[in-house]
Amino acid sequence: MNIALFYAMPSEIDSLIQGAAPMETVHGVSFYRIRPNVIACCGGVGKVNAAMAAAVLIDRYHPDLILNAGVAGCFEEVPIGTLVLAEKFVQHDVDTTAVGDPIGLVSTVNQVAFPTWEPERCVSLLKEQGVSAVTGRVATGDWFAVKGERAQWIRDTFSPLLVEMEGGAIAQVCLRNGVRFVSLKSVSDHLFSDNQKEEYFDFGQALEALGRVVLPLAQALARESC
Repeated sequence: MNIALFYAMPSEIDSLIQGAAPMETVHGVSFYRIRPNVIACCGGVGKVNAAMAAAVLIDRYHPDLILNAGVAGCFEEVPIGTLVLAEKFVQHDVDTTAVGDPIGLVSTVNQVAFPTWEPERCVSLLKEQGVSAVTGRVATGDWFAVKGERAQWIRDTFSPLLVEMEGGAIAQVCLRNGVRFVSLKSVSDHLFSDNQKEEYFDFGQALEALGRVVLPLAQALARESC
């Protein structure tokens, strides 16, 4: 199975590429060969950047599965660096309720929730490597989530464990292209903590937890039958 690793920020991919030059850069997105059957890219922050990069990635490299890895804010008080396999994604900033649609319904595909590929199997693959992870729903939107009424509304409306800015868009692109999608997130900050800002800007622990497991998980996934 050919695997593509998808990151949003340079700080998330740096430990993987270790200064290596990209194979190519397309529309500002750099692509790296990590292993014969594993490539990686850094698509940028936000849904449009993520969707564009995912489409280029699929069109040029034809991966069997995209593994999105990155940090995310958490609605619950779990330890920084906790690893979460997304069960499904919702897009909290999609709202066409004025024309009678359910909140979060994405038109064209007509879905609110975008499932990922076998999250429990991915938890088992990590467990085989001595790594613990949990599963949970993730909310995506073009908003850096902070404590307040909007965060409370997202929690009450969609019941997510995490919130971030790219995964739901990648999931949508993968769905439309028939590509399997897995997303592994590391908790970087807590939305309702008075120290959220300090936690986010000191997310070395979250990155370290992520960096230790992404490539081993990708290699384990590559061994799975297509």
